[in-house]
Amino acid sequence: MGLGVRWTLHGDGRTPAPGAVVRPDERLTWPRTAGLGAQHVVAMFGASFVAPVLMGLDPNLAIMMSGVATILFLLATRGRVPSYLGCSLSFVGVAAIIRAQGGDSAAVTGAILVVGVALFLAGLAVRTFGARIIHAAMPPVVTGAVVMLIGFNLAPVTARTYWPQDQWTALLTMLFTGLAVVCLRGFWSRIAIFLGLVFGYAVSWVFDRIFGKIHSVHGGTEAVDHWRLDLSGVSKADWIGLPSLHGPSFGWSAALVALPVVIALIAENAGHVKAVGEMTGDPLDDQLGTAISADGVATVLSTAVGGPANTTYSENIGVMAATRVYSTAAYWAAAGFALLFGLCPKFGAVVAAIPGGVLGGITVILYGMIGLLGAQIWVHNKVDLRNPLNLVPVAAGVIIGIGGVSLKISRNFELSGIALGTIVVISGYHALRAMAPAHLKQQGPLLDSGTSGYDDTAGEGGPVQGGTPPRS
Repeated sequence: MGLGVRWTLHGDGRTPAPGAVVRPDERLTWPRTAGLGAQHVVAMFGASFVAPVLMGLDPNLAIMMSGVATILFLLATRGRVPSYLGCSLSFVGVAAIIRAQGGDSAAVTGAILVVGVALFLAGLAVRTFGARIIHAAMPPVVTGAVVMLIGFNLAPVTARTYWPQDQWTALLTMLFTGLAVVCLRGFWSRIAIFLGLVFGYAVSWVFDRIFGKIHSVHGGTEAVDHWRLDLSGVSKADWIGLPSLHGPSFGWSAALVALPVVIALIAENAGHVKAVGEMTGDPLDDQLGTAISADGVATVLSTAVGGPANTTYSENIGVMAATRVYSTAAYWAAAGFALLFGLCPKFGAVVAAIPGGVLGGITVILYGMIGLLGAQIWVHNKVDLRNPLNLVPVAAGVIIGIGGVSLKISRNFELSGIALGTIVVISGYHALRAMAPAHLKQQGPLLDSGTSGYDDTAGEGGPVQGGTPPRS
């Protein structure tokens, strides 16, 4: 397939035959391929523009760089791994911590760039030594704990920043989003978070018309009178223009806060490659290292100009599973649409106007789901938390990560929260395993035949059983 940019026409180019699939190196007619590309954009849209908004980054730039990242990924994997690389939600907590420490957007993107470099190096290690190196260093008990503390560490962001801005809109948005996630089916369930945002947007507009301005905290520490939905920036924004770019800045403390997220990104990529291989019938274990490295390079490229990290999106696996079309041509079309969206500042202004109360209702569910994906990894891999070898490091690390426990190393440097919790989980597990009596080690093997042991999810890294749930 060369670079994976040449496709053969599948059948008559209209619909797959009963029981057949459109393979990555095949395509339907170009109009149908473009339509599938647009469907992929809608599927990734909710989480992919929520992520930069929650991190205080430019959503226009984020969407545009997701298109660039997808193109880079498809080229690197030579068209064998159909995937859309959208904005990662795993770094939302990292961004909140860095900003609370006085960091700006440059500090946030600089820290994430370091993670991109680490992800690239991890991919090279997997290409050299095989997938077993992942399982040896990060068995499911460790990966599940890190994903859990990343998600639950975000709880104060919702409770202190978003929810107080408009508690009633937040409550209604939470209830609607919960109903959408549970009650909707098929494609609609995969964009439930997006539908929740639209609902909250509409509720805020209606409440402004009925009740007038609200008196609450808004963009500061003191309560003020303000409109729930302020669209003044939308009318001023241009229809066509480049998003705002900025370079990263680097600091040790910010980088250490962000580095643990590399574990979640590795788990996401491993799960994605495994899931796609199973669906297409083409074993892709040999592509795992390449996929991880490509994601790392895409993240470095995005953060170098001021965008967020990128990761493989399970919403798009869901679209492929529903349509049975795995053509990478559809992902090239999706990337093209994303580039066009990124060049529309008016779109970015609409996204930036999302009321804080709406984000409060969304993040109550979203952050909790990210954290619980860690528990899902444990369940899927049958991790026995009755074994003190598993229980002790996980218990300590999760409480440290969620509670924000800190360890002061020097006057100007300390470890806390996600970074310290991850260090405790990883080092604690391996140290205790080295010293534990033999009967505590007599459990399932840490290493398997080279498959990931994880299946991809929404936010940011966990298993899929019997289907592909939405990232959100």
